[in-house]
Amino acid sequence: MALSQSQSFKKVYYLLMLRSFLIWTFTLTVCLLIVGFPLVILMVIIGSLAAIVLQSVMPATGVLIVASSILGINVFSVLFGAALLTLKGVHPQEVEWLRWLHGEADVAATSVYASCPLTCDVRRAT
Repeated sequence: MALSQSQSFKKVYYLLMLRSFLIWTFTLTVCLLIVGFPLVILMVIIGSLAAIVLQSVMPATGVLIVASSILGINVFSVLFGAALLTLKGVHPQEVEWLRWLHGEADVAATSVYASCPLTCDVRRAT
């Protein structure tokens, strides 16, 4: 009986780790594309210069080598970061700045309209 319970627990634990890894992969990819946009532009500039330099040495494969290495480094960094966070036991539900991932509203943000100082205290005459 204890053996069947421990195997079941291991399966659930591995599924939870896989779920956490996939959520971290998605989150880090979105952060790289949205927040890291200046970094992406810098990678494009450096990649373009490296492709021009390599084009003179290897005319057929210079651009292919640069593009695949940049893409590989990005994929490796996202997967490595997700694996590191998963293995350290940091769950996405515990991270405070990931409220948008859970669907929770940001309670600190309140809307203030431009016409509010003029019309908020006006009462309707009925």
